Amino acid sequence: QVQLVESGGGLVQAGGSLRPSCAASGRTIENYAAGWFRQAPGKEREFVAGTWSGGTPLYADSVTGRFTISRDYAKDMVYLQMNSLKPEDTAVYYCAADRTPGRLRSGDNDYWGQGTQVTVSS
Repeated sequence: QVQLVESGGGLVQAGGSLRPSCAASGRTIENYAAGWFRQAPGKEREFVAGTWSGGTPLYADSVTGRFTISRDYAKDMVYLQMNSLKPEDTAVYYCAADRTPGRLRSGDNDYWGQGTQVTVSS
């Protein structure tokens, strides 16, 4: 069983940066696809970014060029560098992991974290 724990959310002004982290425990996720989703109040959860070993990182159109996903495989960590933040980026950000890379973007993933709040003020 894999446990995912996010941290590093917070409150930032528009144009600022944050770098949420996701720590995996219980079992290594080095062979898993991993990614980030977000859910804003009153909206459905949406894919933000994803990556897996040997694959090209994927990004939602709304964050391309501003967000960068990365992993530290030795530490079983997943990061999301978020730059040029906008108020519309405000949401709870969730980390997810899946044994099947092709399924990551669907949101029907094997493991989820509890989420970390990101709030961007205008």
